[in-house]
Amino acid sequence: MCEFKIIKKNDGSQILEDIVILSYNKNYELICKDVLGIGETLKSTLILDVNTLNQTCTVLEHSLIGDFIKLLNNLNDNSATKEPK
Repeated sequence: MCEFKIIKKNDGSQILEDIVILSYNKNYELICKDVLGIGETLKSTLILDVNTLNQTCTVLEHSLIGDFIKLLNNLNDNSATKEPK
């Protein structure tokens, strides 16, 4: 079984380890869980790279990413609208 270390691209630091589940919730937050189902929620985070050879997942955190993922999802669902000024 692959258990990933989560590496933050921003500064190269390891923020989590032994992660087996990565998914986004309905609020576009990245859920990271270990084999026991214990984990953390990373807000405004984008998965950049998953490497099974060295068992790492590199993520990028930025305040705009959450809104960007929401926009992509809305475009995919054809529900994106122009916000009034």
